[in-house]
Amino acid sequence: MAATPPSPRPSDADTRRRIIRATAALLQQQGYESTSVKRIAGTAQASPSSVYHFFPGGKQELAIEAMHHGAREFGEMLAAGLASSADPAEATAACALLLADDLRRSDWSDGCPVAVTALETVGRVPGLQEAATQALTRWQDLVTTKLTGSGIPSAEARSLAGTVISMLEGAELLSRVTADDTPLRDAAVHLAQLVRAAPRV
Repeated sequence: MAATPPSPRPSDADTRRRIIRATAALLQQQGYESTSVKRIAGTAQASPSSVYHFFPGGKQELAIEAMHHGAREFGEMLAAGLASSADPAEATAACALLLADDLRRSDWSDGCPVAVTALETVGRVPGLQEAATQALTRWQDLVTTKLTGSGIPSAEARSLAGTVISMLEGAELLSRVTADDTPLRDAAVHLAQLVRAAPRV
C-alpha cells in the first residue's frame, strides 16, 4: 500500500492561502501583466521561493488558482444576493446593490475578480481564459436557478441570466472608472424591471 502523503503543515496552508489571496487582490486591482511574482510575494508577506514552492508553474499557475478563488468569492456574493428575497426581481437587484457596497468599501479598487485578467489575456493564456469561462458559466447558473424557480421557462431564464451577469459586469466597470456607484444602483432598478417582465409558465 502506498504511503499516504503527509498533510500540509498549518503554516504551509496559511502561506499558500495568503499567496492566493494576495494574487487575487492584485489581479483585481492592476491586471495580469502588471502583477509580478515579486509583488505577489511582498503583498503576501512571503518569499518568491515560497511562491514557486507552492506554484511551480509560476505566475500563470498562480493566476489561474487566484481566479478560481476570486470567482468563488464573487459567486458567494451573488448567492447571498439571490437568497435575500423570495422575489427574484428584488433578489437580482440585491446583487447589484451588494456589489456597489463592496466596491465603495474598497475605495473603487476591487473590480471583478475575473474580467480584468480575462480581457487582458484572452487568446494568449488559454488556462486563464478557461478559468474565466468557467466562472462566468457558474455565475450564470446561479442566476438561472433563481429565475427558473420563480416559474420563468428554462430557455428564457438562461438568456435572462446572461443579461444579468452582463449588466452587473458593465455597471461595475462604469462605477469603478467613475468612482461612483450610480451605475450599479441604476442597474439594480433596471434588472428588477427585466425580471418582473419575464414570462412565466
